[in-house]
Amino acid sequence: MTELDLHTADLPATPGDLRELRQRNARREITERRRMTQRLRQALMAGGFVLHYQPIITLRSGFARGAETLIRLRHARRGFVPAQHFMPIAERSDLSTAISGWALHEACRQAAAWPPHFSIAMPLSLPYLQSGQMVRQLLEGLSDSKIAPERLELEISEPMLLDGNDDTMFALKALQGIGVRLALNQFGTFYASLSALKRLPFATLRLDRSLVQNLEEPSGAAMIRAAIEAGHALGQTVLADGVETETQYQRLLELGADEGQGSYFGAAVGPEEMAAMFAPG
Repeated sequence: MTELDLHTADLPATPGDLRELRQRNARREITERRRMTQRLRQALMAGGFVLHYQPIITLRSGFARGAETLIRLRHARRGFVPAQHFMPIAERSDLSTAISGWALHEACRQAAAWPPHFSIAMPLSLPYLQSGQMVRQLLEGLSDSKIAPERLELEISEPMLLDGNDDTMFALKALQGIGVRLALNQFGTFYASLSALKRLPFATLRLDRSLVQNLEEPSGAAMIRAAIEAGHALGQTVLADGVETETQYQRLLELGADEGQGSYFGAAVGPEEMAAMFAPG
């Protein structure tokens, strides 16, 4: 490095330098988003997505009553990429509805080979719920697979209710009419959770994993107890998400939670492992 370079390196960045840096970062982000969007489009055409399933456990019996469906992107180096790393990009393009529709149809198809008492839970995104195509794709999935609507539980996060959009409420009312079950997801993370419970007849109240992580604190246990009592008062099954330890499991039993999901009960598995669980013999 020359003497001129040394002096230049010590100079503070000018507004022009900072503006150029921001523009360069913005261009890089746009390029990466376009690259990822193209990769998702190719995956949708070439079978690049796969569904994994994490068991939902009835706490008192220890048996799985169903599983939550989780979409993954196959990647040559990274393996199976979770949805949170690519669905936000898909939702900023025209791919979100197509990917969600594929996942819904595929989950119904695979569930058709499983015992009729085994339910399938699937989270819905707000863009998909408001797309105008979700109800049609759901009806097609149920018709093609011949599974009963009540075996399917669709998870709605509270911001979808707080959104107040007419398209959102119309879609939720349509889901009720079809006969699928509704679950309120991430309960306990938003201010208006209790009022949201009264908006629709949810079958399941899913306690957010952040509540479960604070379970050993007196205030955390009190919040979970109140949530369980509220859910039971409305006739809902209360599920604790993110159960990771024996201590959490035992405490949730004491507090009266009905179901649990998390690494303590088992990691999400692929469709082949799920099918093997139900194989005779």
